[in-house]
Amino acid sequence: MDDPAFAPSFDLTTQTILLHASNHDLESLKPLLRTPGNASVQDPETGFTPLHAAIAACGPTPSSKDSISNINGEEGEGEEEEPVDIEKAKVVVKELFLSGAIWNDLDVNDETPGCLAWRLGRKELYELVVEAGVRAEVLLGLMGGYEELGSGSSTPEELDAEVEGETEDLNNGENGTHHPAEETDQEIPEPKRDVNSADFLQSELTFSEDKLLDSDANGVMMSWETSIMRRTVDLLLPTSPPSGARILNIGFGMGIIDRMFRSTIPLSHHIIEAHPAVLAKISSPDSDFGTEWEKSAPEGGKYVIHAGRWQDVIPKLLQEGEVFDVIYFDTFGESYSQLKYFFTEYVVGLLDPKGRFGFFNGLGADRRVCYDVYRRVVELDLCDAGMDVEWTEVGVKLEGKGEGEGEWEGVRRRYWTLEEYWLPVCGFMG
Repeated sequence: MDDPAFAPSFDLTTQTILLHASNHDLESLKPLLRTPGNASVQDPETGFTPLHAAIAACGPTPSSKDSISNINGEEGEGEEEEPVDIEKAKVVVKELFLSGAIWNDLDVNDETPGCLAWRLGRKELYELVVEAGVRAEVLLGLMGGYEELGSGSSTPEELDAEVEGETEDLNNGENGTHHPAEETDQEIPEPKRDVNSADFLQSELTFSEDKLLDSDANGVMMSWETSIMRRTVDLLLPTSPPSGARILNIGFGMGIIDRMFRSTIPLSHHIIEAHPAVLAKISSPDSDFGTEWEKSAPEGGKYVIHAGRWQDVIPKLLQEGEVFDVIYFDTFGESYSQLKYFFTEYVVGLLDPKGRFGFFNGLGADRRVCYDVYRRVVELDLCDAGMDVEWTEVGVKLEGKGEGEGEWEGVRRRYWTLEEYWLPVCGFMG
């Protein structure tokens, strides 16, 4: 049959590149990588890029093979495989990155090359992906904006547009590309809704004992974070008893960490909160942070709720000469660029020279490779801001493995999937 409509979808160049990548055949691969874009071609069926192919060809390490077999209910026995030359694989992966390979492209199984390397136990290849991710994020930062890593669901075309500053249009579906179905019976999917600060501040909130949700059922704060907050307070206020500190917390939410700060009997306790519903709950008669709390500040201190966005409140605190021993930052719906802006421009004027700064480290926490990339990006940016950071690993045990299970029942999107939390405590260098 010569009808082109029935011709198989087969790109010889793509398949050749993927074959050479999986064979770790650098000599044959390099000439093909001279063409821009060839380092990121994708197989239409598997979604594999050359990076995926090069990593997948290594197969699992013996230890990860056993764990994969146990998960799949297999015995893990069979013919002995030839040993993998991991050095050849590393050389190919490095060459692909030098030729423009995208570190967080997704295959049809929703795995980045880094996700694949981690699952197979190929830690050396995983590190190469993380290093490439850090380089890419730092470069994007220098160009004017960090790539959003939250869901890991951007397509290559979306990523290119993000670099050009079109992220908001793509996420909100306001670029005129969504049209009603006039001449088709096919259902048009609902446009992806972006989680951003402006929409959040106008949304209705749902308060319960274990979670705070916005009007789209996004988790603003959840009670499983309590153990993380407890450890955070202990590290930010290490003295015993830790009383008499000057504390600033940005983002009240459910008030988890502020209740812990309050129990230390600080000299001053400033809270910045922007959402009207949270502010109304704080000022309710049964609130722990109402008028009586404000009156209970020790002599020479101050307990106060600042209503408004931190971007508007912080300059006023600077003008008033307020200085703090502890600053904690935990906002919702803001990108990493806002956190970076805060510790780059404001912490130096607000934090005592011996004070400590912390933030909720949920950057890219729904995908391990993104979480590891951002942790290193934060280290570099804090260093540029004149600050050191110490990381403490905190275990996270959550019920339910999937969306809507365990603690995540009723939550639209699971924003945490990892078994460890890297807790940052920052201070000025020297």
